[in-house]
Amino acid sequence: MMKEKLSFLPKLALVLFCLISLTYIAILGQSLLAPLLFSFLMAILLLPVGNFLEHKFKFKRSLSTIVSVILMIAVISGIIYFFGNQLSDLWADWPLLKQKANVSFHELQHWISTTFNVNTEKQLAYLNDSTEKALATSATIVATTLATLSSTLLFLAFTLLFTFFILNYRRVLFTFLTSVFKEEHKEKVTEIANQIQFIIKKYIIGLFLQMLIVTVLMIGILSLLGVKYAVLLGLVAGIFNVVPYLGIFFALVVSCLITFATAGAGKVLLVLVVFIGVHALDGNILMPLVVGSKVKINALFAFIGIVVGEMIWGISGMFLCIPYLAILKIIFDRVDTLKPWGILMGEEHKPEKKKRVYRITKRIKLEERD
Repeated sequence: MMKEKLSFLPKLALVLFCLISLTYIAILGQSLLAPLLFSFLMAILLLPVGNFLEHKFKFKRSLSTIVSVILMIAVISGIIYFFGNQLSDLWADWPLLKQKANVSFHELQHWISTTFNVNTEKQLAYLNDSTEKALATSATIVATTLATLSSTLLFLAFTLLFTFFILNYRRVLFTFLTSVFKEEHKEKVTEIANQIQFIIKKYIIGLFLQMLIVTVLMIGILSLLGVKYAVLLGLVAGIFNVVPYLGIFFALVVSCLITFATAGAGKVLLVLVVFIGVHALDGNILMPLVVGSKVKINALFAFIGIVVGEMIWGISGMFLCIPYLAILKIIFDRVDTLKPWGILMGEEHKPEKKKRVYRITKRIKLEERD
């Protein structure tokens, strides 16, 4: 007897029910699932290090995993320490920033008075009312800050533990994954798993290289222009550049505010021009060179993913959405029934064209990656 296929409406209802259920589970399990997914990416990145220690120095699996995780902690701690030093310099100039902000505030008051005919007393009354409301909810703000700090520490602890366990039991997890599916699908599952490991590793390394290049470019150009806190602004631009579209906008807003408070409106315009120039260079040259296009998600799905990720998991969701959309695209492209979704998520198909090559010296050249 042949199995009856579901018609369109029941199938659509089932798909929507599954999506809603998965979203609800993701919201409820944020404190567990977010670090787990982040740890999976870190495990893929640290896998070559663990394999190198095992094969080259004959380390046991657990020892090589511990050393790999310690190296990851050292790198992250170094970045946080360097970033903290830059923030301490900003904090040392806080009185100057307050004075500059006060002058800017009076100028804004004058502009509002002349433009909208709202006198200064009404503006101060509105601000005093807002201040009283803010003070009334100060206990809530303090509680929220403490909760955010504790959740961040919990996220980091879970991330380290999950990274260790995924690296240590990677063969068990891989055997389980291939055993779940039928024998005739085992080869396809193995191929998909290997492709995910290979391409996502290249993708993450490419993102880190892109972040490093953008950071160095921003620091160098802003330093040449004499912008104060050039190192801090370059770090902010490089780190938030990992989040497509929204990240660079957030970094631009923060950089313009700090520059306005320290150097005035003239330098803000220079910072704006630098951000636009570096962003154009990053999108048209750096991204194809160091990241490649094999996991490139089109702008529509990338933006939807970022918004949905922020709605579900906040900032961590924004950072995680693009790599996992790339993993989904790899799976969709290799499963016949899901190939249309892979086409929908990817860029428009274009005729084969010659790869761009940028020659730096006679022996050193950069070529676009696939």
